[in-house]
Amino acid sequence: MATLLTTIQIISAILLIIAILLQQRGTGLGSAFGGEGAIYRTKRGLEKGIFIFTIIIAIIFFASVFFSFILR
Repeated sequence: MATLLTTIQIISAILLIIAILLQQRGTGLGSAFGGEGAIYRTKRGLEKGIFIFTIIIAIIFFASVFFSFILR
């Protein structure tokens, strides 16, 4: 059981890193140097899918970590 949880943790950690890196970046430092920072927009299409995928993978990762601590 411990091997299965460790495998799930490794795979979900790698997928979480990839999902975070795939997300588009915002304005970056543009708002820090006087740029307009009040831009509100909704996520649509692939961006929304990657966002939801990131949340699901994060939940899977934290659940596997939680259960590995319980089983020890």
